[in-house]
Amino acid sequence: MPKSDIEIAREATMQPIADIGAKIDIPADALLQYGPYKAKLSFDHINKIQGNPDGKLILVTAVTPTPAGEGKTTTSVGLSDGMNRIGKKAVVCLREPSLGPCFGMKGGAAGGGYAQVVPMEDINLHFTGDFHAIGVAQNLLSALIDNHIYWGNALGIDQRRVSWRRVVDMNDRALRSIVNSLGGVANGFPREDGFDITVASEVMAVFCLASDLDDLTERLGNIVVAQTRERKPVYARDLLAAGPMSVLLKDAISPNLVQTLENNPAFIHGGPFANIAHGCNSVIATKTALKLGDYVVTEAGFGADLGAEKFFDIKCRKAGLDPKAVVLVATIRALKMHGGVAKGDLGNENVEAVKTGCTNLARHIANVKSFGVPVVVAINQFVNDTDAEVEAVRQAASESGVKAILASHWANGGAGTEELAKEVVELVESGVANFKPIYDDDMPLWDKIKTVATKIYGAADITADDKVRKQIAEYQADYGHFPVCMAKTQYSFSTDPNLKGAPSGHVIPIREVRLSAGAGFLVGVCGEIMTMPGLPRVPAANSIKLNADGQIDGLF
Repeated sequence: MPKSDIEIAREATMQPIADIGAKIDIPADALLQYGPYKAKLSFDHINKIQGNPDGKLILVTAVTPTPAGEGKTTTSVGLSDGMNRIGKKAVVCLREPSLGPCFGMKGGAAGGGYAQVVPMEDINLHFTGDFHAIGVAQNLLSALIDNHIYWGNALGIDQRRVSWRRVVDMNDRALRSIVNSLGGVANGFPREDGFDITVASEVMAVFCLASDLDDLTERLGNIVVAQTRERKPVYARDLLAAGPMSVLLKDAISPNLVQTLENNPAFIHGGPFANIAHGCNSVIATKTALKLGDYVVTEAGFGADLGAEKFFDIKCRKAGLDPKAVVLVATIRALKMHGGVAKGDLGNENVEAVKTGCTNLARHIANVKSFGVPVVVAINQFVNDTDAEVEAVRQAASESGVKAILASHWANGGAGTEELAKEVVELVESGVANFKPIYDDDMPLWDKIKTVATKIYGAADITADDKVRKQIAEYQADYGHFPVCMAKTQYSFSTDPNLKGAPSGHVIPIREVRLSAGAGFLVGVCGEIMTMPGLPRVPAANSIKLNADGQIDGLF
């Protein structure tokens, strides 16, 4: 019987984190250690290396996800290990896992099989406390808003127009919409409120897009929390909140260094979801890794229509990043599901279903190419994949003008990605990348949303009611230069999660827009997507426990 991910992780021979840092020229005294195997990199050292030349940036993304799984994080880790095996100085940059999916249905985000980052249990649970700090900073601002209203409301905040929401890093649908301050005059003035999951919060977005501590503080101050009765914005800086919020985040903002199973360096920092947020690890971690490695492998959440689009149009735009290649991950199993095969039948060969499902792959390839970045397809191998099915994917990729390479990193670690690593290096060094976002800063907000919907999702148009259209028009005056962050189901190019493959001609309904002035983007909430997920009927939490030896069972 194959070993579980957690069994493989426990058998790993980890090296002291100072030894991992030394591989990318980080001195031991620049590491703020959280035990022997994880550390934060000091800002003193980050500042010292700013004169270093930048390495080459590689994005790992995927086809539209299905319950069959695709494995972006696993592939990111495996590719980084493979690049180090062929003699390249490579660093992987990932997001931190959220407790919501760990105890819900998706699981953790530390990779799998023999392509993992360790210590896996720490990373998937509380890690270095970053998410706790982000949640507390968000909720401190909430407390300051309600406290200001209680003590006389000198800013004239309209309680009906408080837009700032509280957060918790757990899937809890009961908290989506609440009324706070009940219980009498001593508890303040009752108003409607709600919770988002921490990874969908604006503080998380600010945390991941800030370039340094000063930029972090400025962005926190720019957050719009409410409006007055005259519809004037109220900022976090008006409540003197930016200072204490940045104090809560001063340690968290330093990137976390850990290692892969093959003892290669990995930065894991920040963790916004890509279906309801911008889906990329922190700018600080990515730009630091680029100063330390010759190649940096990073991943963006869910399919390329979500994570990759936001990586290009938000993160790269705002941070001045210049990606040189994209690895698009697909599995035979996922493509079969896009071809109409039920989950229970995925073990049976079905070449025709694979060919049909490859319409999804082709759409993603074309989308990534539209940003001017070359693509290679990584077929994340499963044991039941047949030669004929693999050949069908290779043929479909070839028809889209790219190579598809079989990768066995889950079973073989870096040895299973050597061919992929060589192809990625060749793409990167070819110099053919000519990255450009798909819309300009000065395009109107409505047209930006429509551009993403039509060019990336294959939609015919977008629609919104008069209230949402009016909101967008009001935001246009002061925030028209912002990029847009689409909150949409990850399971389809449409807003119907059951619509697989590559649907086209549909209409994307914009249900709501939210201003993230600190992060510097406008969120368009599409269809029925929720910024606070719920738990499934049988949550993963039901199987997680401590065994007789005090070890965690059921996490993986």
